[in-house]
Amino acid sequence: MPDADAHAAQIAERGWTVIEDAIEPQLLDALAEDLARLEKELDVQPATNSFEGHRTLRVYNLLARGEIWWKVPVHPVVLPVVERVLDPGCLVSSLSSINIGPGETAQPIHSDDQLIPIPKPHPPTVCNTMWALTDFTEENGATRVISGTHLADASPDYGSPYDSEPAVMRRGSVLVWHGSLWHGGGANTTSERRIGIAMNYCAGYIRQQENQQLGIPPADVARMPRRLQELVGYGIYSGLIGHIDKHSPGAVLARSASESDSPMVWDVVG
Repeated sequence: MPDADAHAAQIAERGWTVIEDAIEPQLLDALAEDLARLEKELDVQPATNSFEGHRTLRVYNLLARGEIWWKVPVHPVVLPVVERVLDPGCLVSSLSSINIGPGETAQPIHSDDQLIPIPKPHPPTVCNTMWALTDFTEENGATRVISGTHLADASPDYGSPYDSEPAVMRRGSVLVWHGSLWHGGGANTTSERRIGIAMNYCAGYIRQQENQQLGIPPADVARMPRRLQELVGYGIYSGLIGHIDKHSPGAVLARSASESDSPMVWDVVG
């Protein structure tokens, strides 16, 4: 089992880490197979902007696309690292695929929290991960990172050139980074596709990138494991944020204030 504390320490120091061989081959195969199905059924086409790419296929809201994707946010090797960067009250911000095709140009360097209007540097509000469903190489578009920039006092100037390094990793490995880190997808100069899953998290007090409460049918949420329900927003943060009449959304979803309901901060302090 990888040392979550060591990976979190590396993120604190340089802004990113790679958990080698984190994901079991059977899950990788299942995710790749289902993603290929979705891309075909949804007739996914490249976007027409520099951020999403002109030769890149993306599928959004994957938690609503099938139960196989429910395994991603709660993975026992990856989630503990994220919880150390944020805290156990973190939320799923978004879950999407990024399939970079041959001939794609490099994505502009950016930080994932640069739309959050608070001064930098600041404690992590976002912690994102990239699951490698194929090998990530410098040639096929591995994510490019600039170490230490999570401690910068500003975000990068979108579209400006910056020196960066590729986060090369084998299939089954996971890149984890601080949301303030300057980074971007690389150019694909090969004839093969570079396929990754962007499993993104945010702090429990930050608005999620994808609206999980409307994006996932409540009937599906009701069947999810409790931890995944909490991660998509059916919980409360610090005993207060997100409650419904002093009950957790998960308890309301179940139509009863069960014994697993979360205590409110007022009850705790007495």
